[in-house]
Amino acid sequence: MNQQTNVTNKNRQVGRFKQLFLPLILGVLVFLTGCVRYDVGINFAEQHHGEIVQHIRLAQQLTSLSKTEATQWLKSLESRAKSLQGKAKKVSDEEIIIRIPFSNGKELTDKFNHFFNPNYSKIASGLKVENPELVQLNAEMSIKQNNWIFFERNKLNIDVDLRALGVLSNQGNVIVSPGSLVDLEFVLNAPWRVKNLAKNSNINSESNPDNTQITWQLEPGQINRIETSFWVPSYLGIGTVVIILAILLGFYAKHRHFPGVQKTV
Repeated sequence: MNQQTNVTNKNRQVGRFKQLFLPLILGVLVFLTGCVRYDVGINFAEQHHGEIVQHIRLAQQLTSLSKTEATQWLKSLESRAKSLQGKAKKVSDEEIIIRIPFSNGKELTDKFNHFFNPNYSKIASGLKVENPELVQLNAEMSIKQNNWIFFERNKLNIDVDLRALGVLSNQGNVIVSPGSLVDLEFVLNAPWRVKNLAKNSNINSESNPDNTQITWQLEPGQINRIETSFWVPSYLGIGTVVIILAILLGFYAKHRHFPGVQKTV
């Protein structure tokens, strides 16, 4: 009888605990949802011009939990951008926009890998590894380019490792294990025919109607693989052909025949 009474009392205590604290726990989770918004974009405007754009927004509830770590992380991003000839615009204490220019595909991959892959940065440039990242985002990019005289086809592969994603303190302790608390998005903009090649990928992607942009919503806790292709105009090739045509037309206007072709009487 006493044993049955004890079990009943324990069940009542568990019920009271759920009743009192479960709404509080759920409220905290809702309050923390979307702590970090991290948008990464590649704007490949033309064959020899483009930029890597990053827009990071920290929710006030996160900076309230650890303002020092948040400030240090944003400063480290700004410093890393400047080392790659980039610029950082501080919108507020919780928001920053980073722009890193590149002039060709090789420079794009080098700068992207230096910024997002600490191991790559340490080996390739000797940069000092920072304290643990507020958001652990490791990414590596490769590109394959084929020149078709008037246009250049680019095939882009990106691996984004989010398995160790976490919000860390300066000592490496987990402040928040974010999973759904971090919203990560990758956007590619190009002049023509942007195509998603990874049809079986579990990453949600969306293209705009004129196929010049694709947006991927990255998934925390796993390796996200992006495979895409796009075309950009080759102004060097177009200019070379225009110059050759101009020379031929000038020669014909003067001699009334093209070079290598015998003039008929």
